[in-house]
This record gives sequence, C-alpha cells and structure tokens, in this order.
Amino acid sequence: MAKGEGAEQYSNASLLNKSVSSDAIKLSRKHEHRTRLSLCNKICYAIGGAPYQITGCALGFFLQLYLLDVAQLDPFYASIILFTGRAWDAVTDPTVGFLVSRSPWTRFGRMMPWILLSTPFAVMSYFLIWYVPPFENGKVIWYIFFYCIFQTLQTCFHVPYSALTMFITSDQKERDSATAYRMTVEVLGTVLATAIQGQIRNAYMIASAVICSMYILCAVVLFSGVREHEAVGIKSKPMPFLQGIKMVMGYGPYAKLVMGFLFTSLAFMLLEGNFALFCSATLGFRKDFHNILLVIMFSATLAIPFWQWFLTRFGKKMAAYVGSLSAVPFMILVVCVPKNLIITYFVSFASGVAALCGQLLRTGSMLPDVVDDFQVQNPDSTGHEAIFYSFYVFFTKFASGISLGVSTLSLDFAGYITRGCSQPKEVDLTLKLLVSAAPVALILIGLGILYTYPITEERRQGNRKILQELRDEADSESDSTEVTEMI
Repeated sequence: MAKGEGAEQYSNASLLNKSVSSDAIKLSRKHEHRTRLSLCNKICYAIGGAPYQITGCALGFFLQLYLLDVAQLDPFYASIILFTGRAWDAVTDPTVGFLVSRSPWTRFGRMMPWILLSTPFAVMSYFLIWYVPPFENGKVIWYIFFYCIFQTLQTCFHVPYSALTMFITSDQKERDSATAYRMTVEVLGTVLATAIQGQIRNAYMIASAVICSMYILCAVVLFSGVREHEAVGIKSKPMPFLQGIKMVMGYGPYAKLVMGFLFTSLAFMLLEGNFALFCSATLGFRKDFHNILLVIMFSATLAIPFWQWFLTRFGKKMAAYVGSLSAVPFMILVVCVPKNLIITYFVSFASGVAALCGQLLRTGSMLPDVVDDFQVQNPDSTGHEAIFYSFYVFFTKFASGISLGVSTLSLDFAGYITRGCSQPKEVDLTLKLLVSAAPVALILIGLGILYTYPITEERRQGNRKILQELRDEADSESDSTEVTEMI
C-alpha cells in the first residue's frame, strides 16, 4: 500500500514538474517574443515617422515662399510668423514630454493614446495654414494662431512617437534595425512631400489635403501594427517638471549631443529653408526647383544602406563627422560655379547623400545610446524617456525656427521684393551667405562640440551588455514569480 502511494506521489510530482517546465518554457518564449520585432512591426513603426517628415519638409521648403508670394505678406511679418511658431515649441515640447512621462499606462500603452488623439486636430490645423483668409487686417494673427496650434499638436504626436523607440523592444539590435526602417520611410516621406507640394505649388490647398490624408493613414497603420511594451525593472516615482529639466540638461553626454546637433541641424536647415529662393532668384531655375529637390531626396534615399553600413563599421561618431564634413565642399561649390543647371543637379545629388547621414544620426540612432547610458549610470531612475526625447525634438525645431526667422529678416534687410521678377544684388549676396558661408561655419562649430561626446563604440557595447543582464535578471525574477503562482 505504501509503495502504491509512493508511486502515485512520484507520478504526481513528475507531472507537476513537467507542467512547471512547460509553463517556464512558454514564459521564456513570451519574453523572447517581446524583444523580437517582425518585419511587419518594423514597417508599421517606420510608417509612423512619415507624418512628421512630410509636413516638416513641406513647411520647411515652401512655407516661406507661400507667405511671401501667395499670402503676399511683408518679409518682416513672415519672419515673425515663422519664428513665433518655432519658438512656441520652447513651451510645448518640454511640457508635452513631461506630461507624457507622467501619463498612466493604458491597454494601448502610454504613447499611443497621445499619437491617436492628436492626429485629427493636427490635420485640421495643418490644412488651415495653407488657406488664405478673405481679409487683410488679421492675416498675420491667422497664420500665427494655426501655425502654433499645429506645432503643439504635432508635438503631441512626435514626442511620444520618438520615445516609442524605447518601448517597442528592449533589444538594442532590434531598435537599431527598426530605426533603419524608420529612416528609409522618413526619407521617402520627404520625397513624397517634395513631389506633392512641388508639383502642384499653384494649388497649395490641394497639396495640403493630400498630405493630410497621408498623415491620417500613417497614424492608423502605426496604431494597428505596433504594440507598446512597458519597461521591465524598477519604477521610479514621477519627478517635478523643473527637476526633470535639470536632470536632462545636466547629463553631460546628452547636453553635448544635443548642442552638437543643434548647430549642425541649424546649418542644414538654413540650406533647406533658403534653397528654393536661391535656385529661383539667384540661379534663375524657378521652373526646375522642384526637380532639384527631388534629386536631393532621391540621392538621400539611395544613400541609406551605405550610411547604415558605415556607422556599423566605423561607429556613429565617425559617421557624424564624415557625413557632415562631406557636405561642405558642395555648399561652397554651389555658390562658386557659374549658373549651370547640370552642375546644380550634380551638387544637389551629392548634398543629398551627405545630408542624409546627419538626419540618420540625429533622428534616432544616437539618442537611444544616450538614454541607455543614463539608465546604466542611474539604475534606480527610470521612465524618463519622453523627457529626453521632448527636449531633443525641441532643439531640432528651435534650430528650424532660428533658421527661418534669421533668413526672412536677412532678406528683408537686403531689400527682397515680394513677387518681384528680379531682386537687388544685396539679395543675391544674402542668399549665398545663407546657403553656403553660414552653414559651413555652423557645421564646424557643431562638430567641435561633438568631439567631446563621450559615448564611444566600446562604451556603447558595454552599456548594451549591462542592460541586457539587468533585463535578463528582471525577466528571470518575473518568470520565477509567475511559475510560483502557477504552483
């Protein structure tokens, strides 16, 4: 009888062990699934980055021309509109980042509700930016209001989307792979924006309606194809707003990265914002301008695989130096050569290849390394990703606002004639300075700051190993707890 009971107990224990082992394997596979992204996940995530690039490209290349030539505003008032809209981000970007970081987790995550709810209102405000109101006295107020509203709502979309990189997977390789897909789609988005807005420049509202439709479609695809995962580890208490600002800006690697890219971003945005007028007024290629832009975007698209290989082979810091410096000769060449369309196309192609590297590194490749480094240095302080990304987005937009404001004010002082068939020589000289001398100087300053950036490839790989060990330890504790509960 005792033998029978012992055999039965042994059989029950064996079945229990098999059940626990099976459950542990399932949990292990579940955690592995959370760190791996399917091709569909990466594509849907990448498509979510298109709205920011499409609207940003259209506004960056064409809004200045629209305000001067279609809305027929004085250059001084146009500069006020452009600078006010960007300066408004001084409030919205950090504020939205702070609010997102304190938002509760929902069944859709923490970032997704912000993205989804801001989309319809952002689309409406963007459409009204390209509408000429039927009155004269309130035009400036009209454009300032809707431009600021759009910037606020776009921030509610882009800051959570940027921070989403840290929540779609905990695996650094998977994040880098998803970022590469994102860069490809974003460059294609700028190509689409250039093609749509450039080919139908005489019908700005039609172009804006097409872009609004694409904005909504991309948001729906992102929401449908990407799942947000809550970070595993110690959850720190939310900190006050000013303390969060002090924490972010006081972290050395982050401050150096942001300041370095602030100057290089300002350089390329000066070139971007004034290239239309330079081709039209100085070079006399008004009819070919949109085709020149398409060449820039097309070459940038072709350069993505090369720069992805280069930064993997030689490191991200080296890629930032080579990519930014390679644009300098072409910035000088474009103002030194005679008015020749073929040479302009060649310079545009080369500039697109060089400029893509900076965009690839600025918009997603180096910032996750800084966030990882902060988590290694401060293991008990987590959940601040949105704050890091919000200030990063703010400085990028701030650079754009400075470039647009300085450009229009400079043209006003030079005597720019709205809808004029020809411009004074002072305007030609000003445009040459804005697309060549000023960007070159800013690139050199930015790279000088970036030289002190301390996160090398060795440090990045070390951080990756430490974080992976911490996540594996947290997953193991979670698995043990779940298996114990099953027993």
